[in-house]
Amino acid sequence: MPHATSPSTEWPGHDLYVNDGQLPPDMIGQLRPTTLDTPIEEVRKRYDEDGYVFLKGLIPREHVLKAREEYFKLLAPSGVLKPGTAPVEGVFDLTQDPLDFPGIGAGGADSNGRPVGPHPEIAEKFVDLALKAHTEDWYKETFCKHPALLNYIAEMTGWGDNTYAVRRTLLRNNTPGNKAIGVHYDQIFLRYGEDTAVTAWVPMGDVKVQGGGLIYLERSHTLGAELEADFTKEAKASGMSDTEARDAFNVNMMHGGLLADGPIGFGRQQDRKWLVTAYEAGDVVLHKSYMIHASTLNNDEDGVIRVGTDLRYVNTSRPWDTRWDKDYEFGDGV
Repeated sequence: MPHATSPSTEWPGHDLYVNDGQLPPDMIGQLRPTTLDTPIEEVRKRYDEDGYVFLKGLIPREHVLKAREEYFKLLAPSGVLKPGTAPVEGVFDLTQDPLDFPGIGAGGADSNGRPVGPHPEIAEKFVDLALKAHTEDWYKETFCKHPALLNYIAEMTGWGDNTYAVRRTLLRNNTPGNKAIGVHYDQIFLRYGEDTAVTAWVPMGDVKVQGGGLIYLERSHTLGAELEADFTKEAKASGMSDTEARDAFNVNMMHGGLLADGPIGFGRQQDRKWLVTAYEAGDVVLHKSYMIHASTLNNDEDGVIRVGTDLRYVNTSRPWDTRWDKDYEFGDGV
């Protein structure tokens, strides 16, 4: 945060954990950074070849930290923050049960997709505030439509004025002690449109390498496309219509559209490394809709809560999944 040093980028030197255990050193690679002075032709090449570009400092740091401050000012009444700390720091109160402060989309949800905790009166208040953040002007209008991000994507893709920031977003928090995000690719949830949507994962604050940031399976955008083709083939062979075949919740998927809960098992199966890094406020990862990713457990030694948001951008001159043209809500079927 403002007073803190940059997150550690020592490599190796950190024990990284995911849902199915400690990520072995031989399964770890490093996400390749791309600076803003990189020629756009090279950026496009990296995006096509790697399935992602990890852009350093795309959004002004102070803008990101302002959004982080607003987020935790909103969530503070839930009791999630350590007493005596500033909201922008986002330090978890370690005297609390982390399961009472569940993250969106990381398991532990009821039948309607609403995160739950062992003490409902605490968890409900926290979850209600986390959901409310999606519709606050500082987030929905100012942050999600940040011109630095929108303009960069418009140039990289060549979509120009047809570049649209999709209204439905996923603003996620991950407190130390909670579950990580499982293995998936985004096209699973965007099947009612073409597969050209760009996801921007934006960490809202610094994230140490062991702090719960996203990890990407190397060169997995081609693997994701192959898996999708196999799912579609099997779905149609089972008698599903084209519409039913697009449904993310078919018999080949885990509940919630996951490929696997644990990155280690999945990575071993595919014989590929997981690419990880430390993130700084202002960094953005743009990735393809078939790029397979997950997250590590948040083991930040200072108790810093990881906050990040999934933003999607589409070309409005082509078919896109218009079910996403609404604010996020639990159990919305998307």
